[in-house]
Amino acid sequence: MLLPSPRGPLSAAIREVLLESPGDGRDGVVAAAELLRQDGSQRDLLHDEDFQITLFLLHALHYRRIAGVDDRWEWDPDLLRVRQVLEDRFETSLRELVDEEAPPIRTAEDVAQVLFERARNAPGPSVSRFVARRATQEQVLEWLVQKSPYQLMEADPHTWAIPRLTGPAKAALVEIQSDEYGGGIPGRMHAEMFRTTMATAGLRTNYGAYLDHIPAITLAGVNAMTLFGLNRRLRGAVAGHLAMFEMTSSQPNRNYARGLRRLNWPEPAAAYFDEHVEADAVHEQIAGRELAGRLVEDHPDEWPNVLFGADCALQLDRLAGEHYLESWTGGRTSLRKPLPSSARDEVVA
Repeated sequence: MLLPSPRGPLSAAIREVLLESPGDGRDGVVAAAELLRQDGSQRDLLHDEDFQITLFLLHALHYRRIAGVDDRWEWDPDLLRVRQVLEDRFETSLRELVDEEAPPIRTAEDVAQVLFERARNAPGPSVSRFVARRATQEQVLEWLVQKSPYQLMEADPHTWAIPRLTGPAKAALVEIQSDEYGGGIPGRMHAEMFRTTMATAGLRTNYGAYLDHIPAITLAGVNAMTLFGLNRRLRGAVAGHLAMFEMTSSQPNRNYARGLRRLNWPEPAAAYFDEHVEADAVHEQIAGRELAGRLVEDHPDEWPNVLFGADCALQLDRLAGEHYLESWTGGRTSLRKPLPSSARDEVVA
């Protein structure tokens, strides 16, 4: 992954820090921490470009090699303190976004029913129906780019929770993740199948290739998953987020595949979405009943965080969907800047 361009003073400071060695970059970390200390504004952090790209970059240290960045920065204590401040502010924004009390439950089935009801009443517009019926080829390319920060590492953020769970919930998560990683077949890994879709569309497939194009609200969705995964106290939020992710996936993926075929894209482009129509119909049952349900049944104190994670998935998806559709119906790009002309050529036959 390449270092993304800065979007403000904080991301510029962190970028400069990461280009130094951990021993030489202390002053830069102190400067970045001071920027955070002085920033007492009440900005909308979910749409704040400087904030979200900075948190995304600090999270990225835990996933993959970043060109020109010393791997030792991953566990640098001073940089971790900066990340902690960002995560605390981000979590506060997320809790204000959902701000709901958890309804009373007693059994795993109760948990599943609450989550399925929320999924049925998911807020916001349907991006999948727009893609199925109306989206232009250029809008579909933008949409693939918007999905790429997560889909090209699917399902790594949720996997952080495996060592944090026990018993039936752990077994359920492993079962789901095994499918996500292709059941031992590299070409069936969902991230690789999405890479095939991007390649068929003529898009670059190296991770982070389009980070400079991707807006804050898209990054916020990925940052929430990583926040939940990296913090053991939020393991319930991982379970709830993944359950809602799966519960709201099957029909949308059917719509996405329909949209690609409407535009006469080659069949390999739709394979990723076809796979999720069937897989996620199974995963939603496992995630709702065996992962989230059994986790709460065995550990009732996890219920508020399970619901928090589920509602974050719904609300962040709503905000992103509103941004995409308002942009497209208004004749604007949904990206921070348009794709280069080379990405708008005809889809590979």
